[in-house]
Amino acid sequence: MRQHERHPFRAIGLMTAISSQLVGSVLVGIFGGRFVDERFSTEPLFLVIGLLLGLSAGVYATIRLIRSFFSGEEK
Repeated sequence: MRQHERHPFRAIGLMTAISSQLVGSVLVGIFGGRFVDERFSTEPLFLVIGLLLGLSAGVYATIRLIRSFFSGEEK
């Protein structure tokens, strides 16, 4: 990123997008896992699986977001 392209609002937007992707995907994984656990009476199993899947999906989406941000591509 060039010096004249650095804007504080772009950095704030990037940090907001990163945090919302991570938190959102983890919450979806947790609530989805809890729903499946209540449905099939397998109390902590799918909660843990949902948490791990949500976390990995959030990290993957964050890496893609950061790569596209620094490459200059707009999607």
